[in-house]
Amino acid sequence: MSTPKYDRTLTVRGAANYLGLSASTLNKLRCTGTGPIYFKLGRAVRYDPQDLDDWLTARRVSSTSQNVLGKTGV
Repeated sequence: MSTPKYDRTLTVRGAANYLGLSASTLNKLRCTGTGPIYFKLGRAVRYDPQDLDDWLTARRVSSTSQNVLGKTGV
């Protein structure tokens, strides 16, 4: 039997660890709307690892002069 998708979600701390960021940085990115998409379940925040991978992929660049998603400093 397969694992339901929502059983694989990560907490803020788990997602931050997965991304190599601090939980504080991930919280700030979420508040500014520049972080990965997430689930809000009551007061709990959860992340799908696939969404984290997609967010990372969207930020790939080949030079320091390239803007990420057309924005500077993100």
